[in-house]
Amino acid sequence: MRGKPETRSRVSSIEAAPLQETTQMVREQYIRTTLDSSLPDLSPDIYTIGIYGWRKRCLYLFVVLLVVILVVNFALTIWIFRVMWFNANGMGHLQVNSDGVRLEGESEFLFPLYAQEIHSREDSSLVITSPENVTVAARDENGNVTGKLFVGPDQVEAFGQHLKITSNTDEMLFTASEAEAVVGVDKLRITGPEGALFEHSVETPLVRTDPLKDILLESPTRFLSMDAPKGVHIKAVAGHIEVASNENILLHAMDKMLLLDAETVRLPKLPQGVAGVAGGNTQELYEVCVCPTGKLYISRASMTSTCDRKQLC
Repeated sequence: MRGKPETRSRVSSIEAAPLQETTQMVREQYIRTTLDSSLPDLSPDIYTIGIYGWRKRCLYLFVVLLVVILVVNFALTIWIFRVMWFNANGMGHLQVNSDGVRLEGESEFLFPLYAQEIHSREDSSLVITSPENVTVAARDENGNVTGKLFVGPDQVEAFGQHLKITSNTDEMLFTASEAEAVVGVDKLRITGPEGALFEHSVETPLVRTDPLKDILLESPTRFLSMDAPKGVHIKAVAGHIEVASNENILLHAMDKMLLLDAETVRLPKLPQGVAGVAGGNTQELYEVCVCPTGKLYISRASMTSTCDRKQLC
């Protein structure tokens, strides 16, 4: 009876040994299969969630800086709107409508202004001022300047092919081009104390001065010529006419005659005769002779005319 329990314990130990070995083999196979598979590693040291350290501080600093920039930009935008007076119709005194742009008050332009038309209100004038100069220019489709008006501190210049000035009734007052300049008024008045200076010829139907004032036609260094197809009429109603020259004075009539219409025609520079002894032959008397060419000369008087000396003509 005692030998039976020992037999059972041996059988149990024999049976337990194969079971432990089987369990160990299954565990090793599971570990090997797990290592060979592509399942992710669930280690807590590798899959850490969040930003820590200096990266976190840099991120917070960047966010704060971005907020500051946004606040500054918003404040500057509001300040620009208040300074420039932006509104629904335009910007301050500048209003934009369907007809164009309307600007109230005085304005200053720092750069060139391009516009098709500039005009003022009906109850005010248009004033354009500049501390240096004002230049108004017109250009063609190629950008070339076709006309320009320059107003400077000491001069005014106009550039163009043709200049025309008209009145309110569209009547021509003055025109100028490369060929000629035309004054369309009935009377051209020159009030300067030195008169008018003409470097070339002047064509006019009448030259007249104001009442009680003298008129002077003078050529200081050259000659003065007056020509007309039907004659030159020089008339002084209440005074006298004086013609002076350093050299010769020529009065020439092409077809007709030269008429000196006056009660007395005097030649004061001619030598006068000196009376001698009565009845003597030494009496110093002269006569004025006229050549066929119109030359005047004096000849010693005699009992008959002595104006037949051809050598003097």
